[in-house]
Amino acid sequence: MPETRVVLVGPKNEGNIGAVARAMKNFGVSTLVLVDPCPVGDEAYKRAMHGADVLARSRTVGSLDEALRDADLVAGTTGITTKSEKRFRRISVTPRDFAARVAAMDGTLAILFGREDFGLLEEELERCDILVSIPAAERYPVLNISHAAAIVLYEMFEGGETHRPREASGAEKEHLHSAFRELLIATNYPRHLRGRTNIMFRRLIGRAVPSKWEFHTLMGVLTRATKTIRRGKK
Repeated sequence: MPETRVVLVGPKNEGNIGAVARAMKNFGVSTLVLVDPCPVGDEAYKRAMHGADVLARSRTVGSLDEALRDADLVAGTTGITTKSEKRFRRISVTPRDFAARVAAMDGTLAILFGREDFGLLEEELERCDILVSIPAAERYPVLNISHAAAIVLYEMFEGGETHRPREASGAEKEHLHSAFRELLIATNYPRHLRGRTNIMFRRLIGRAVPSKWEFHTLMGVLTRATKTIRRGKK
């Protein structure tokens, strides 16, 4: 398993926070970050059981930016998914597929779980490199966050290691996204489409989990293309 950081965004029930800490303890994950949470007290510690130490070491922050600092891959969980390529903002993978993709990942993985009532906001989902959705009954597809955390962490724990080359770091991938944005500008790509196209590219790279060699190759192609286009405009 990669170094994993569980991030609870705006949790409203302290019992759920404790139950997530318990699930983390079950599957060997110890870093818990709470973004603008409800008060954490006795009920959270009762639900945490042997995960009380995980809860005690948790860190509370005021913004998602702070919670994601230094993360190399950001995964968001969602109960709303789609198979339509046109709605790429909501295309997700199953926990098992996700676990296989990150099994041999280098660096830090941040997994976001949203609010109990309406999950992650659209702008929070846009920060994610990959989305994870748990298949469930159509009549009631949304799981409690502690149950969702247990399923995702179990699949990661069970998935084991696979042999993969070293992966591009979070900073390297941000350079790649910046190079892609510059290419869109250089090609006069329609301004009103750039935002959604950048998000689509981010999700594509998130699902692909590129190696360092693949990162350098893509960077070379994008930067060379941008420079060639700009020279031709002079």
